[in-house]
Amino acid sequence: MSETGGGGRLTHLDASGTASMVDVGDKAETERVARAEGVVTMAPETLALILAGDTKKGDVLAVSRIAGIMAAKRTHELIPLCHPLMLNKVAVEIEADEALPGLRVTAMAKVGGKTGVEMEALTAVSVACLTIYDMAKAVDRGMTISGIRLLEKSGGRSGHWTAA
Repeated sequence: MSETGGGGRLTHLDASGTASMVDVGDKAETERVARAEGVVTMAPETLALILAGDTKKGDVLAVSRIAGIMAAKRTHELIPLCHPLMLNKVAVEIEADEALPGLRVTAMAKVGGKTGVEMEALTAVSVACLTIYDMAKAVDRGMTISGIRLLEKSGGRSGHWTAA
């Protein structure tokens, strides 16, 4: 399924196919919320080390949570054509999943504005996962980052959407 503006065309391309920032000036300001997730899979010993707080670089969970929040706030600097947003809230949660084994990262971004916050939630998850990898790579270079996806978005003209 492609991401279109509802008119059957990609929203960041103009009529001639040139990349263009979307004009949101005429859109209504609504509360917009997005949730995203991602997973860092690792050796069971690495997960135990992280959960015990015994890594050389410090508290992996706290630092990764802060990194994700900071990244969401700078999404417009990282992703071309994204609008800078005055975010009302960004939350990053990191939970151990012994079945992986690894860490499941979720992020929620909220704004009262004219454009959605999907990219901010996805950026928060991506950078939190990268930070987990960076902080634990000395003990486990075989970690994998996967499953980064949008879980849910609400607000705006397109309404509520939830991943299948």
